Amino acid sequence: MYPGTWAATTPDKPALIMAGSGRTLPYGELDERSLRLARHLRAAGLSAGDVVAMISDNRPETYEVYWAALRSGLYITAVNSHLTAGEASYIVRDCGARALVVSAALADVVGGLDADLDVPVRLAYGGPVAGYDDYEAALAAAGTDSLPAQPHGDDLLYSSGTTGRPKGIKPPLPAIAVDEPGYLYPAMFAPAYGFDADTVYLSPAPVYHAAPLRFGGVIHTVGGTLVMMERFDAEAALAAVEKYGVTHTQMVPTMFVRLLKLDDEVRLRHDLSTLRCVVHAAAPCPVDVKRRMIEWLGPVLEEYYASTEANGATRIDSATWLQHPGSVGRPLLGLPHIVGEDGAELPAGEIGTIYFERETRTFSYHNDPERTRATEHPEHPSWTTVGDLGYLDDEGFLYLTDRKAFMIISGGVNIYPQEIEDLFTLHPAVADIAVIGVPDDDMGERVVAFVQPAASVRDEDDATLAAALAAYARERIAHYKVPREIHFRASLPRTPTGKMVKGRLRDEYAAQSSGPPR
Repeated sequence: MYPGTWAATTPDKPALIMAGSGRTLPYGELDERSLRLARHLRAAGLSAGDVVAMISDNRPETYEVYWAALRSGLYITAVNSHLTAGEASYIVRDCGARALVVSAALADVVGGLDADLDVPVRLAYGGPVAGYDDYEAALAAAGTDSLPAQPHGDDLLYSSGTTGRPKGIKPPLPAIAVDEPGYLYPAMFAPAYGFDADTVYLSPAPVYHAAPLRFGGVIHTVGGTLVMMERFDAEAALAAVEKYGVTHTQMVPTMFVRLLKLDDEVRLRHDLSTLRCVVHAAAPCPVDVKRRMIEWLGPVLEEYYASTEANGATRIDSATWLQHPGSVGRPLLGLPHIVGEDGAELPAGEIGTIYFERETRTFSYHNDPERTRATEHPEHPSWTTVGDLGYLDDEGFLYLTDRKAFMIISGGVNIYPQEIEDLFTLHPAVADIAVIGVPDDDMGERVVAFVQPAASVRDEDDATLAAALAAYARERIAHYKVPREIHFRASLPRTPTGKMVKGRLRDEYAAQSSGPPR
């Protein structure tokens, strides 16, 4: 299914509603406008396998561009709208975009793109942008004659770059037409979470990220309604659930923390009775946070573990999680293996690199064969990894410990920052925290924490607050895991999708001092 299917039967039904403004895009308009754009791109010379890049804020046009690409056998590359112009230029160039569609609201980023980018088709919506043709005029001129063929396209998305330069993740194009079943994400997630034509799905995250973009597309394949927030706000999300009768949503753990830190009066004033399923992914969820969410909302939380690479996935529901707290579940896609440094598979309970076994490789890193090869197990090419660490228990449930790139080795002992961060997530004095390892002449690495203090303690002396947090940790975890240094910042560098950009903190630390700060 795709929007054209629902345009034929329910043309006036909202395919998309903007949560704040109420602006609505019915299925009939989504189908027609995506068709017009597809015709414009085809007339401009784009053909199957070419790339359309998009730089946009959250607005209805994003899905017109998305479906224009998917019904034309094109790749869609949604560019992080919070990047600098230079970073965005890198992605547009690297993906080989032949068309670039932008929002006028992001004129500062768009206006700073490299002048030598060779992108022949450029369109802007929401207002004029120098050097770009008018999006509405292009659609009006394109006409609505049926396309002679509608091969299925796909996304070519870039990693968030938390541990290095973003990587383009390029799957092979599906060997189906857009109106044929078999596309991975609807096939996997619609039955798992009960998505259907009655679904009202709240998407609170930036649409350029893989999960919001793909899940919005899934909702359109089943004929549901996508409610998209302009930007996340904890109370506004609860208000949107009540206003639109939201049945499903997907959030990241940092959003859960912000919801739980609302005053009870604010958090409990909204009617959330329509909510049947709250999906979460993208980052590990601290056990205490998830337990409190289940206590508040009931057993409606559904978790999956996956990656933009879609090389494998696991799933767990609330009831099962309460029996296996901290687990991300059992296989939903592919078969997980835990592998040691020597390449050998590890037994239950031992921590190693997580590989997923599929029948064939399902992705490659665009323009980077060396990185692509590095994801393969040396003896099993169909086993691939994105660098996460974890372990399997005796029943086959997967547990995450951290990213391999984030692990700290101090005195020969492995320390997982996620464990320390989870300890502080709901501490009343901590608004946000990141833990990294820095070089240490004696131990190899030492544990350093960066903390964004809660508003209630921002006037406290840093040394006093650091001592109190260290004492709190010593009572609850092994002393070698307690941060040797705690630094306070007004804010920490998270992406809008909730991932901490630890590389920036490491760079900042290295620039400030070659040893412990005074």
